Parts: sequence; structure tokens; C-alpha cells
Amino acid sequence: MIPDGFLHELLSRVDIVDVVGRRVELKRSGANHMGLCPFHAEKSPSFSVNAAKQFYHCFGCGAHGDAIRFLMEHSGASFRDAVAELAQPLGMAVPDESLDPAAQQRALQARAHQATLTEVLQRAATHYRTQLKQHPQAVDYLKRRGLSGEIAARFALGYAPPGWRSLASGFARYDDPLLVDSGLVIAQGDDRDAEQKRYDRFRDRIMFPIRSVKGEVIGFGGRVLDGGEPKYLNSPETPVFVKGRELYGLYEARTALRSKGHALVVEGYMDVVALAQHGFANAVATLGTACSAEHVQKLFRFTDTVIFSFDGDAAGRRAAARALEAALPHATDLRSVRILFLPSEHDPDSFVRAFGAAAFAEQLAKAVPLSRQLIEQASQGVDLGSAEGRARMLAQAKPLWLALPQGALRRQLLPELARQAQLDSADLAALWGQRVALARGAGAPLRAPARAAARHAPAGLADQALRLLLAHNDWWDRLSGEDQGLLHGLGGLHGEVLAWLERQLTEHGAQTSAALSGAMHGEAWAAVAQGWLQAVAAAELHHFEDLQRVLQRMWVEALGDEAQALASAEPDAQRLAELRHLRQRIAELKAGLSARAAAERHGG
Repeated sequence: MIPDGFLHELLSRVDIVDVVGRRVELKRSGANHMGLCPFHAEKSPSFSVNAAKQFYHCFGCGAHGDAIRFLMEHSGASFRDAVAELAQPLGMAVPDESLDPAAQQRALQARAHQATLTEVLQRAATHYRTQLKQHPQAVDYLKRRGLSGEIAARFALGYAPPGWRSLASGFARYDDPLLVDSGLVIAQGDDRDAEQKRYDRFRDRIMFPIRSVKGEVIGFGGRVLDGGEPKYLNSPETPVFVKGRELYGLYEARTALRSKGHALVVEGYMDVVALAQHGFANAVATLGTACSAEHVQKLFRFTDTVIFSFDGDAAGRRAAARALEAALPHATDLRSVRILFLPSEHDPDSFVRAFGAAAFAEQLAKAVPLSRQLIEQASQGVDLGSAEGRARMLAQAKPLWLALPQGALRRQLLPELARQAQLDSADLAALWGQRVALARGAGAPLRAPARAAARHAPAGLADQALRLLLAHNDWWDRLSGEDQGLLHGLGGLHGEVLAWLERQLTEHGAQTSAALSGAMHGEAWAAVAQGWLQAVAAAELHHFEDLQRVLQRMWVEALGDEAQALASAEPDAQRLAELRHLRQRIAELKAGLSARAAAERHGG
């Protein structure tokens, strides 16, 4: 966690007008600077930057914050990356209270190496762009694919000539180890051998630079001009490039994601640039991998709606199934996920070139909501006309349904699945062990405790968990999925605060207590949550183990309720087995709590 003192010093030294002005054209207007808001489409400037207060505010959409928040909102950077970007020009090393000096030194060296690699990759991108201009056959290929020079420039497209060592003309030393480290050159044999064989990884390919959300070149995708194989070739994973985390075109699509209100996820580089050519500048693509939960989480930093586009063939259906599984844990009630299947003979590139932008927009309007796709996916390959088929459908639906976060969407889907299986909703809830959770969620919202009572009465477990998470919000990512699921099921006031906190973390990363307290201003529960923060600040120092202890006690209570419900139900072999398992787990949790308490007493 970055100390508050460092953040205060950083913001006092940063010039927010300079930070914003490098990304938005600003003009002085009295004491402020004004410009067109980068967070929504407008024709008249309503975006104000105040140098004296080091603060920005848009009178059109309400976006506001300091320099750190601006970088997070504008580029999608994490909280730590935004702090590091501001600190680096000032010569300030970002401290981390959780690291010892040796670990901090290793981290600094790793970041320096990463910065050097991105410089090498940027130089390679410039070289490939120069080569494109010098090779008419590559330019003709792009023209035949319907791409304009403007689009090629926007995506910094280039060309890697057919020679084995074309990069030698772009770098002073072809034997530089950084060319291998960055994935640009392949080396065979011992690196101590003077006769080591080296050659370019990319040859005779259209080059697509892959940029991070900050605009740094972190890797490449290369496409052959003819029918050679492999059709696409990606950079290998390096310290700056992990395929499962990155999305091609995200940097270029940032503004369009906000103006169009949704992200369009496709499968290929050419799909992205072809859609951009036809006015769909909000398209991004995975990098030859299945869509991951990290991809989905990254997209939800920019928009609340994600549409996945797949071919309608069997491979496209399999890819859609993986995308659905990745999206489910992030499909809160305030977000929308839809799936589009194009005709099996088309991908987005071929479809939009064959039928035009209007026809593709019509296809987008037909995208299937996540809820319907979940039911269709669970029903694939089963006979819903038989009891056995319906049972199999439920078995396939259960893990998908359980992956959804607690909320209205999850609760609405249960009756839908029950109807498909010709069951009563209550029967399905009991079958899936959800009776207690549904009853708890249906109750009235929890009331905030009176301020006087909160000072003297011992806090409930839910209060304690929320207090610790608000004060140490970076702990959320350290929790297991099971523990996060337990907290998602709180409902009422606690559920509202937790849902808000998770949105903040997804969109802005970990924040200081002061920043979090300011961000919750205007929420109906803000006074209660700010009281929780103040209570934690006044208490002794807390550790992550304190939160784990609270969660263990919450599990004991939750599993105890579930065991009691099972014990009171009509017994059968399955329920008795579940009851034994629950009681065993409760005993293990209690034993762990007792052991921890004994260790603390001994330590004291």
C-alpha cells in the first residue's frame, strides 16, 4: 500500500494543468483552463482544470478529481500505475510499505528493464512503419482489404520485410540482448557462442503494434500477406507483454468506448481495424487466447456494456462459452453483457466489407443478453422433453448461475431455470442450497445503527468486515473467490456499500481512505460508511489476518444457518451427506479460530 504522505507530496508537486494538457487541448479562461471533456462527447468546452486547487471538473458529465484520478479515468491505468507515471518525471520512487528494501530494489530494477523493453519495441514499430511505406505490395494488400491510410496511421500499422535480418537496419546492434528479450529476434544456441544464430521473428507480415492502455508498444501481431501459415503470429510473452491480460485496440478505442457506450470484443486484429474503418471504433480483440476474466474486468473500467462478437460456427460457439464463463463473475446489476453470433461464413471483417456498417449495426442490435445465453448454453445437447434431460440442463446451469454475483439478475434467473426444468423456484433453490440466501436477500434493508449506539455496542461481523475493507480496500483482491462470494451475499446496507466499493476498485484501483471517503459523497449511506472509516482510523493498527478472522466467524454463522435449514428439512441421503460436510467444515473453522486465539494469547 502506498503511504498517504507520499501521495500528498506527489499531488503537491504535480501540475495538473500539465498532466491534463498533454492529453486534452486546454485554453486559459480566467483562473481556470477549459477544454472539450475527454469523458463524454461535446461540442462546447465544459471541462475545467483549476491549477490553484489542482482539480478538474466537467460541468457536462460531472467527471472530477485530481491528477491521479484523471490518469486512471483517461487511460484505464491502475491506481499504482497512475501514481508511478506521475512520480517518474519528478524523480520520486513509489514506496511500498509491504516490501523490504531488497524487494523494493528488485522491483525498481524490474520496472527499469520494462521501460527499456518498451523503448526497443517502440523503435521497432517506427522501423516497421517506415518499411510499409517502402514496400508497395504491403500497401496494396491493405488497400485491397478496404483500409485507408488514416486507419493505418491510427493503428500504426507497419510491415516486416521477408529478409531474415531486416531489423538490423533499424538498430545499431543486432546482437543486443534486448532484441531477444523483447521477442523481436529469435536466438538459437548458447548466447556465449560467437556463432549464435539470430534472425527476425516477424518476416513478410503486416505488423499490428499492440499498445498498453498508456499507449506504450508492448508487443506485435503479424499477419501474412498470402496464404502462408500461421496466418497470425504474436510476440512471445515478455516482462511487458502477457497475452491473457491485453486487448488489441483498447488504447485506440478509449474515447469511442465512452461515446458509444459499449465495448465490442472480436477475435482478430483485422476485425478491429476493419470495424474502425466503418465507424465502429469501439472494437477490441483478444490476442489469440480465450477471453479471460481479466479481459472483462479491464473493459469494465471503461464501459458498463460489453458485446462479444463470434462466428456462428462450432468454434465460435465454443469461444462464446468461454467468454460467458469469464464474464459471469463481473455481471453485476449495473452492467450488461451480450453475445452476437454472425452468420457462420462471416467474421466481422468480411461481414462489414460485404454488407456495410448499417447491416452490421442491425446485427449488433440482435445480440443475445447474457441471461438468455446462459440458459441456451446450459440447454445445449440435452432433451428438455425428458426428466433426465432437464436434470442434465440444471447440472450444466448450476456452476454458471453460481458464478454470477449476488443481485437482481441472479435472483431473476433462478425462476427462469426452474421453469425450464418444470420445477418450483423454491424446490430449485433448496436443491442448490440457496434457501437461506434467498430468504436473507428478500428481507428489508438493514438499518444503519444509531451513532450513539455504534460507539458503545460491539459491532456486528458484517460491520467489522466492511470497516476493514473500506480502510484497507487493497485487501479485496487478496480474498479468495469464496470469501468474496460470502460478502456479496450480505444484502441490505452492507451489500450496497460492498457493491459500490467493488465498482470503485474495478474502475479506479485501490485508493486511500481519504479518497474513498470523498468518492462516496452523495451516496445515501455515506454518513454510515464514513463513520466506519473513522472508527477504524481511531482504532489500533489492523492486519489482513484480522479480516480473515472476521470472515471465518461469518462462515461459521452462515454455514450454521445452512446446516440448521438442512436439519429441519425432510431427510434424504443427499441432504444427510451435505449436512455432515457442513458440520465438518464448521468444526474445522472453529478449530482454526481457537488455534489462532491461543497463539495470540501465547504471543501476548
